[in-house]
Amino acid sequence: MSRIVSAARRLRAGIVAAVFLHAIDLPTAFAQQAAAEQLPPVEVTRPDDQNRTRARAIGDGDTARLRAPSAAPAGNGAGSSGSGGEAVAGNGGIVGAAATVITAADIAHAPSQTLAEIIATQVPGAQITTLYGGQIGAKTSVDLRGFGAFATANSLVLINGRRLNDIDIAQVDLSTVPLNSIERIEITRGNAGAVLYGDNAVGGVINIITRNGVGGPPVAARIEAGFGSFDTRLGNVSTSLNSGPWSTSFYGNAVKTDGYRDNNRLVQENGVGNLNYTTSDLTAFVTVTGDNQELRLPGGRTVDPSIGVDELATNRRGTSTPFNYANQQGFSATAGFTKTLANGIDLIVDGGVRDKKQQSAFFSGPAPVPALFTSTYVDADLTTWSITPRLSVKGLLLGMPSQLLTGLDYYDASFQQNRGAGQGLAPWHNYDLRQQTVAGYFQHTLGVAPTTDVSYGVRVQSVSLSARDHFDVAAPFNTDIGALPLRSDETQYALHLGGEHRLNDIVSLFGRAARAFRTPDVDERVSSGPSFDPFFNPLPQTFRLKTQTSQDVEGGLRIKGGGLQLQSSLYLMDLANEIHFSPILFYNTNLDPTRRYGSETSLSYRVNDSLLLRSGMAYTRAVFREGVWAGNDVPLVSRYTASAGVTWNIWQNYVVLDATARFWSERRMDNDQAGTQRPIPANGTIDLKLSGQYERYFWSLSVNNVLNALYYDYAIASTFTDGRFSAYPLPGRTYLLKAGAKF
Repeated sequence: MSRIVSAARRLRAGIVAAVFLHAIDLPTAFAQQAAAEQLPPVEVTRPDDQNRTRARAIGDGDTARLRAPSAAPAGNGAGSSGSGGEAVAGNGGIVGAAATVITAADIAHAPSQTLAEIIATQVPGAQITTLYGGQIGAKTSVDLRGFGAFATANSLVLINGRRLNDIDIAQVDLSTVPLNSIERIEITRGNAGAVLYGDNAVGGVINIITRNGVGGPPVAARIEAGFGSFDTRLGNVSTSLNSGPWSTSFYGNAVKTDGYRDNNRLVQENGVGNLNYTTSDLTAFVTVTGDNQELRLPGGRTVDPSIGVDELATNRRGTSTPFNYANQQGFSATAGFTKTLANGIDLIVDGGVRDKKQQSAFFSGPAPVPALFTSTYVDADLTTWSITPRLSVKGLLLGMPSQLLTGLDYYDASFQQNRGAGQGLAPWHNYDLRQQTVAGYFQHTLGVAPTTDVSYGVRVQSVSLSARDHFDVAAPFNTDIGALPLRSDETQYALHLGGEHRLNDIVSLFGRAARAFRTPDVDERVSSGPSFDPFFNPLPQTFRLKTQTSQDVEGGLRIKGGGLQLQSSLYLMDLANEIHFSPILFYNTNLDPTRRYGSETSLSYRVNDSLLLRSGMAYTRAVFREGVWAGNDVPLVSRYTASAGVTWNIWQNYVVLDATARFWSERRMDNDQAGTQRPIPANGTIDLKLSGQYERYFWSLSVNNVLNALYYDYAIASTFTDGRFSAYPLPGRTYLLKAGAKF
C-alpha cells in the first residue's frame, strides 16, 4: 500500500510540476538602390544607436543594403531608436533573414491593447496562445514557426538587444512591457539570430527597442487614462528631460481588471527609467525597470461527454480553482557605453542584473488549505548577472563594404525554488541550480557586388550547470523522493550563412542556412526522468535532458515599389532532441526528430497619404518525422493563419479608423500528440478602433472581437479518457475607452 501511495504521490508531483513549470497556469507547458560605383571614404561618425539590433545592415525601408559609412552628417547619436545615421532595415540587419519591423506608430494605431496580439496581426505566421484574453493579455505567448506549448522556450525575446528569456520555463510576459515605452519591435523569423543571441533563438527573435527620450524637447510629458470591459481601469504616463548631453526619461503604466473569468483578477504595474549621456564619440546609458503582477488563476473548463459534463456551455466564465493564484515581481538594471576607437571602429560594452521572484499556490480541493495530494505552494527566485562586450568594425575590405561584429556574452544565473504543500510549511523540495554561460561569436557582412550582400557567422557557447535538490523527507504531506545532483558541462555552436541580391530597384532575393540550439531550462530538468519503475517504486529524478538542435534553410523575395511592399519566403527546419512534456510518461523528455516547414507572406499598399492597406498569410506545418507519432501534427499549431488591416485617416488626424481581422485554422489540443481527440475549432476575430487628436489632446475607442465570437485557442486533452478535455474560454466582445494629453 505504501508503494502505491508513494507512486501516486510521485505521479501527482509530476503533474503539478508540469502545471507550474509550463507558464504558471498552463497544464503543460510559439531592394532599394544598389551601392554607388564610387564608394565614399570611411569617416568617423558618432556611435550607433545602442538599442539597435547587433548586426545592422545599412538600408532603407524593407530592403537592406550594405554600404560604406557615408560622409553625410550622422543622426542624433544614441537618441530615439533608429537614429545614428542608419535607417531601420526591414530584415533586422541579418542578411538573408525574413523579418518584420513594427513601429511605434503601428502600435499606437492597433485596435488591440496587447503586445502579443499586435505581433500576431503584423507578423505572418505568428500564432498566439491566450489563457484569459481581455485588454491586457497577461501570460499570452507568441509562437513563431509552430512550437505549440513550448513556443516561449523556442522564441527569444530581447529588450534593446538583451535577452529576457530566463533559465526557468516561466514565459516572458509581454504584458509587463509598457506599450508607451516601445520605439519599435524587430521580429526575425527562424533561427537566423542564433549566432548573435545564442540559446532559444530557434523559432525566431523578438527584439523590443524602447524609447529613451534623447533628442527630444527640453521637457515633455504624456498622460493617459482609460476604462473598459470587466471593470478594467488603466493609466499610462511618460516623461523626458533633455539638457546638453544629458537626458532622462520614464515610462510607466498601471492596470486593474476583474477579468473575463471568475477568479481572474489582475493587478499590474510596470515602469522603465533611462539616463543617457550623448557626445560625438561617446554615448552611455543606465536603464532600470520594475514590474509587479498579481494574477488569479481560473483554470480550465471541463468537457466530458462520457458523463454529460460541458462547462463551456453551462458555465463558460466559471472556475474550478477559486483560490489559485500566481504573483511575480521583477527588477532589472542595465548600464553600458559605446566608444568610437577609430574610423569605423566602435567598442560597445553593457552589463546588468535581472531578478525575478514568483509565488504561486494551487488547490485542487474544496478549500484553500494544505492537504495530501491536493495542494502545492511554489516560491522561486531567479537572479541573472550578465556582461556583453562587442566590437563593431565598418569599412572597406579588398574594396568591398564590410561590417564585422564580434563579441563575448557572459551570463551567470542562480535559481532557487521551494515547493511544498502550503505557504509557511517546510517545503518538500528546495531546488538550487546555477548556470553559467560563456559565448564568443562573430558575424561578418560583405558587399561582394553593388547589388549583392553576403553574411556569415559562428557562435561557440559553453554552458555549465550544477543542480541539487535539498529534499526534506519529514516535510508535511510529503511522500515524494529527492532528485539526484547533477554537474553538467556542454559546448554548443550556431552557424549562419545568408545572402541577398537586388535584381533591380524594386525586387530583391534573399536566402540563408543556419544551425541553432536550445539547452534545457532548469524547470524542465526538475521534471525530467521516469517517476517510478514498472513495480511502482518511486525513482529519483536526474535533471538530465539532451540539448535540442535545429537546422534551417529559407529563401524568398522582397518587392518595394511605389506604395507597395511585399515579402514572401519558404522555409524548412529539422530538429533533433526537441524537448517536450510526455502526457503518457508524465515527465519531460527528448522527442523523436521533428520538422517545421511552410510559407509566410506579408503585403502592404499605401493608397494615398490617408489610406494604408495591409495583409498577411502563412502556411505552417509542424510534424513528427520519426517515432510512434511519425506524420502527426505537433499540438497547438494551426496550419493556416491570415490577417488583414486598414488604417484610414478620415479627417486630418481628428478622426482615424483602424480595423484588423485575424483568422486561424483548427489546431490539435495539447497532450494530443496521437491526433485522436477532436481539434480546437478554427475561428477569427475583427477589431475596430476610432481615435483622434486635437492639439495636445488625444482619445481612442477600441472594440475588440466585434462579432462576439465565443472561442478558445488553448485546451488540453485527457490522457486517460477519450473525448475529455479542459479548455480556457476567451471573452466575446470587449471595449476600451482612453483619453489623454501631451505637454
